[in-house]
Amino acid sequence: MTKILDGKVLAEKIKLELKAKTLELKKNKNITPGLALLLVGDNPASQVYVNMKAKTCENLGYFSIIKKLPKETQEYEVLNLINQWNNAENIHGILVQLPLPKHINEQKVIESILPKKDVDGFHPINVGKMLIGIPCLLPCTPAGIMELFKYYNVELNGKHAVVLGRSNIVGKPIAALMLQKNKYANATVTICHSNTKNLKEFTLEADILVVAMGNPEFIKSDMVKDGSVIIDVGTNRIDDPKLEKGYRLCGDVDYNDVFDKVSMITPSPGGVGPMTIAMLMNNTYKAAIGQYE
Repeated sequence: MTKILDGKVLAEKIKLELKAKTLELKKNKNITPGLALLLVGDNPASQVYVNMKAKTCENLGYFSIIKKLPKETQEYEVLNLINQWNNAENIHGILVQLPLPKHINEQKVIESILPKKDVDGFHPINVGKMLIGIPCLLPCTPAGIMELFKYYNVELNGKHAVVLGRSNIVGKPIAALMLQKNKYANATVTICHSNTKNLKEFTLEADILVVAMGNPEFIKSDMVKDGSVIIDVGTNRIDDPKLEKGYRLCGDVDYNDVFDKVSMITPSPGGVGPMTIAMLMNNTYKAAIGQYE
């Protein structure tokens, strides 16, 4: 049994399978999965993410378009563009890179995307279906975590899973997925957040600890249970003058400090991150074949 839950390995396996299925889809049904990516503003990290997603589409044989709009773009212009993509037959998935400029209502934009094209899995209809266990397009990061559990045979049934963070993107949906009544879940789930008192008491009880806080190397070895499984969702940039680029990336968990104490752990980077993009591609393929229409 491996100790490191390597997201790169599994993500590459998923993408190879998608590439083969896409060739078959083109050949047999003349359908090419199409993903439209919208970036509003000039956030450097968002630009990197969007370009990475478009490059992955190209590698898999998908069709993709990137629309980059200035940060002054008005909300109605964004909604009009999404409406065009909703009605475009060659676009199966629509992704709006978050965060949006503050004058644009993110929730309104999310709700304007057709649920069958909502490859981020953020539309309230998809969120509702996920919560009650109806198959749908799932949020990519939580879906990727669940795939890691399956691939590396992490047993959730009857385990106590503790989630640190209650965002709509990671915390709430991963809690809902681990709670589901199926053979890959069935965990007892606790959600902790910024107002949780005596946080360490909860983390020490966790058989499975999912950390999505945005707090660099916050979780230390004295906060984790012996033999627990750690999923580190955080990606943080820390200044490091010793490195040529002047910084290093790390997770919300102090990886080196906890490593010897836990049974399994995701690295950061290289754990959850690659799985997020793989699941976005998987959602786009499912949208192309109309799996959840």
